Amino acid sequence: MVPLRGRSEELGKLLNALRAAGNGRASLAVVSGEPGIGKSALLAAAVEQAERQGFLVASAVAHQTDNISPLSSLAPALRAGAEPLIGTDQFLELAGLNTQPLWLAERLADLIRRRLAGVRALIVLDDAQWSDPLTAFVLRVVVDRLPAAQVLWLLATRPTPGGTADQLMEAVNVPIHRIPLTPLSVEAIQDLAADRLSRAVDPSLAVQLAGVQGIPFLAEQLIAGLYLSDNDLSAGLVEGVRRRTGELSETARELVRTAAVFGSEFRLEDVAVLMAAPVARLAAPLEESIQAGLLADGGAVLRFRHELLRSAALADVPPSAQRALHGAIANQLMAAGRGAAAAAPHVLAVAQPGDTEAVATLRKAARELLSTMSITAAEVIREAFDLTREDDPLRVEVGVDVVSVLVAAWQYDRAKAFADDLMRSATPDVQATLRLYLAPFRRLDVSELVVPGAAPHLAERLAGYRALGGAEAPSQAIDPIAQGLLQVAAAERARGEGRFGEARELYAAARTAPVGLGSLPVTLVEVGELYCRAETDDLPAALVRVRELMTAGDSWAAPQLGVLRARLEYASGNLQEAEDAAYAALRWMDQLHDRTLAPAADQVLALVALLRGHLSQARKLAGTDPTISTLLAIADGDAHAVDRLAATPRDFPERVDLLLQANAGPELEQLQPSAASRGALAVVAAGDDFQKLAAAVEQVRAAERPLLLAQAEERYGRAALEAGDRKNGVPALERALDSLAALGATAPSGRIQAVLQAAGVRRRRWAAVPPRAQEGWESLTPMERRVALLVAEGHTNRSAAEELVVSASTVGTHLRAVFGKLGVNSRVQLTRLVLERFAPPPNA
Repeated sequence: MVPLRGRSEELGKLLNALRAAGNGRASLAVVSGEPGIGKSALLAAAVEQAERQGFLVASAVAHQTDNISPLSSLAPALRAGAEPLIGTDQFLELAGLNTQPLWLAERLADLIRRRLAGVRALIVLDDAQWSDPLTAFVLRVVVDRLPAAQVLWLLATRPTPGGTADQLMEAVNVPIHRIPLTPLSVEAIQDLAADRLSRAVDPSLAVQLAGVQGIPFLAEQLIAGLYLSDNDLSAGLVEGVRRRTGELSETARELVRTAAVFGSEFRLEDVAVLMAAPVARLAAPLEESIQAGLLADGGAVLRFRHELLRSAALADVPPSAQRALHGAIANQLMAAGRGAAAAAPHVLAVAQPGDTEAVATLRKAARELLSTMSITAAEVIREAFDLTREDDPLRVEVGVDVVSVLVAAWQYDRAKAFADDLMRSATPDVQATLRLYLAPFRRLDVSELVVPGAAPHLAERLAGYRALGGAEAPSQAIDPIAQGLLQVAAAERARGEGRFGEARELYAAARTAPVGLGSLPVTLVEVGELYCRAETDDLPAALVRVRELMTAGDSWAAPQLGVLRARLEYASGNLQEAEDAAYAALRWMDQLHDRTLAPAADQVLALVALLRGHLSQARKLAGTDPTISTLLAIADGDAHAVDRLAATPRDFPERVDLLLQANAGPELEQLQPSAASRGALAVVAAGDDFQKLAAAVEQVRAAERPLLLAQAEERYGRAALEAGDRKNGVPALERALDSLAALGATAPSGRIQAVLQAAGVRRRRWAAVPPRAQEGWESLTPMERRVALLVAEGHTNRSAAEELVVSASTVGTHLRAVFGKLGVNSRVQLTRLVLERFAPPPNA
């Protein structure tokens, strides 16, 4: 390989990143610089070093035409080499997910993680500024998902503010190496020239090389005769290419110029059609162009050796000829059945305002691209709108298309702003139509959902959304889509009032409504139905279905599905799965730029942390949630806080568990009848009667909710021990302990284990309950926490002793232990620490 000149510092940074990747510290390196500055050469040197060190290398180059083909920029890297990152069957599976970008990205991350287990890898994407939108999105997800993989992600890009590389650097949480390339020194340029010539540079050439201004590509072209240093940089390259093509046959010159209009890559058969020449007749001219250093044969397609060479060749084609060729190319691609999307770039190159044929082609292209390349579709349809004249009746129709495509591309804010502008001069039907495109994805104000004079079916659908927003629902609707909206509105009200059985039926009926303008996404309706199924003794089936939807449902509904799955996994006692689902939901919210459901995900994470005894983590997640704060107060020893659980909101995860903890009989009686609510109510009604508790436990067992069952078993076991019935009490407590330990609920496990040990129970091996921390708040025993809180509230040892019904000396003993574990030596310091931790203190 030809030595890399003048880039030792930059290559050193990449080699350091490779070493870190080999040690399990994934990172992202972005090489940036102007065209011809040597980005590809630096990447090639890094690839060579990685291969020498035994790295798996996967590389690809993005092209200007990639934006109409989903994942076309990254796909070659996934499939390259004898041992590709992704197998054939797996790649075909990914192809089936093109319309669900988030699921595709998540699946790809899992496949790469498994493939790279124990494998060091370098994954390279050159010319990343031309990446297709799906590749850009997938990279943001996958890189962020694999922080511990032994991989270096290496991108090269031109400076493009807000482009693929900038978006990626902003989105990921791995170390980032920014490597900007500047022009080479005079000495490095001369060394490069000597390498290419295999001899020393003579003085006259050295003078010419000084004119390339440190751009290695131009130095190489000067040596090859494709750059004349007497001109400025761009003109010198144009003149050099012109001189070289002048040495070619007439057919070869026509081939190069026609290909330059096609783009950076093209098919020979397409050029042959435009040139009205048989493909066989172009074989010799093609070989001339390749030997001249202008073109390269990539097998399925031909490419210019560098985009700068294509630009130089294109500069030699008169503008009028370029326009004619673009128009001919567009017509040819359409006639050949290659689709409007392939023709769109050429249509845009020649279209003028008022060109209705171009507008029609671009609208068709947007529809073709929408399902797999929604971001590109949004740009294409906006171009179509800009081509319509202000007085063209078609303008409003195309404007409606713009809003529908922007919504489908999840660009809601752009869609809303565009629709607001379009509605200023729109008819009532158009206004209603625009609002019905927006309404399913974000709640509009009730005032925006009233359009006087709109067609009856549109007015009924708007009324359905007003009902969803809390307004009074109309008594009936004729339009079937409006009927479905009213059913969802009724389901939401029933669910909010705890009538889950009724809500479930309404959601199910709404899912049968036809799909059309204003329809709610079917996946979101099913999310509501699954929530109600879980609350009506159908938790296992609901959980199975939500897991299926994580790959089969609409990936734009990923945050809602993630939060629902987190809740159902938690209800089923699957703490790790619940935590994973909640974190995934938060990640998807960030990727979709909508954190509306973040508090719901944090609730589940806080509940899991509480069960594991991670109080500091739970406190960080609590925010302003009063129920989580109450549970933290209970964990911190506030005996009075339990009663506050009776006020747990209806939509709180596993509310029935907390109502049982609070002995909230009246609130339990108001719940939708289910195995869980009936069992919990029976436990509360049994009080301390362990025989009645035994029967209540069996009722709870039918609910298939292990956390609720463990709470009931613990009550039964404690009551039996209090009554002197060790025969039944100890096994009940052991069942609760073993269940909670298996679930990873170490906090209640430790509590039950202490009860058993106090009762004299001996085991060869106790459940794996982590030892208490040696310092900090988590190291305090429940009694020590209560003493600390009382002292922080201003109690003396004597008044605290009266509150706790112990002696003042016992309080003093606990207080000394608190001082030692928390590293304080005065009541003032203790009070300050408690106030920092609790704002306000839990008893307030």
